[in-house]
Amino acid sequence: MTINSTIQEMATAARDAAGKLVRISTNQKNAALLSIAAYLEKEAAFIKEENRKDLVKAEEIGISSAMLDRLTIKDTTLISMVDGLRDVEALKDPVGTMGPAWIRPNGLQIARMRIPLGVIGIIYESRPNVTVDAAGLCLKSGNAVILRGGSEAFHSNQALAAIIDRALDHVGMPQNSVQVVPIRDREAVSMLLNQEEFVDLIIPRGGEGLIRFVVENSKIPVLKHYKGVCHVYVDADADLDMAQEISFNAKVQRPGVCNAMETLLVHHSAAESFLPAMAKRFTEAGVELRGCAKACRILSDVKEAQESDWAAEYLDLILTVKVVEDMDDAINHIARYASNHTDAIVTRDYDRARRFVREVDSSVVLVNASTRFNDGGQLGLGAEIGISTSKLHAFGPMGVEELTTTKFVVLGSGQIRE
Repeated sequence: MTINSTIQEMATAARDAAGKLVRISTNQKNAALLSIAAYLEKEAAFIKEENRKDLVKAEEIGISSAMLDRLTIKDTTLISMVDGLRDVEALKDPVGTMGPAWIRPNGLQIARMRIPLGVIGIIYESRPNVTVDAAGLCLKSGNAVILRGGSEAFHSNQALAAIIDRALDHVGMPQNSVQVVPIRDREAVSMLLNQEEFVDLIIPRGGEGLIRFVVENSKIPVLKHYKGVCHVYVDADADLDMAQEISFNAKVQRPGVCNAMETLLVHHSAAESFLPAMAKRFTEAGVELRGCAKACRILSDVKEAQESDWAAEYLDLILTVKVVEDMDDAINHIARYASNHTDAIVTRDYDRARRFVREVDSSVVLVNASTRFNDGGQLGLGAEIGISTSKLHAFGPMGVEELTTTKFVVLGSGQIRE
């Protein structure tokens, strides 16, 4: 079969599966999620063996350390996949739930019912765990899904696809509810983006280059975020010990992910007290610091930041530092350079915290907490299918409810329009 015919056959099969999934009960969906979790535990050795094939190839071609980290399936990765499925299983099923109802003067009763989106295509790089997270969330929300992982994770994703297929068959779920594209060639992505007759939504996850390619070439609506340029702002009256812990965690705990801090903003009145100890801790952890002129005067061994640094998503142990005059300066900097992804303030002032939350236009805004919490699992969504910095149709981590939409349901007693 050609690439085109393979993708078209998969899209057609997915549309058929989506029609059957709307008749599947919550209990059946939950049984499917638990079945996948059990099969993953049973086949852990096989999954890691196939993942190793991808890692060997990735090292041969010199893949970046950030991408290699995302590609690796460790014991903790498998545990996270399994736990994520069980968390999603425990969530309330949004499908079929009714919103507030109202009655018109003519007696019509009107409400909105939550329904699946239909068929979702997900295009992603490196992270094989996305295969499992996406499958679980789409099944719980009643959607069929076509998954196209990066070629660097080909063996890992094909192994996971086979396991998911067996697990779903074991509990009698509709065939082709979850499909993984078995083609390395990038042409498969282009073909998938042209299946507007069968696919309702495309969600890309990966680097900015991949996401821009998808947006520019898709005939299907796309939910996206281009990059995560995330900030922590240390306010004038911040608890500096707390600020240090939050800033360190936001940058160092896992620097190669989209919710890691890329710029640290510090109020000028706190800078002299805060920055020397903070910089020492960062340097000891291997973080390269690039600062504004004021930061460089306080920290003599820091590189001067270039204009391009402020909008950079490093995904590495590199951090820009800026001393700001006040909250206006901090908010204006975020508005100019951030990516509507994740931004945090550390402060003891309730009014300034409220102002920051109100004025910073990001999908998640945090007060006195690390940017690393912009994650579906951490926010109680069970898992996430991605983080959207679009505002249509979702903003922020996309969990089960964000993979549904609503339709109007109108109950009458014979009314006709005059």
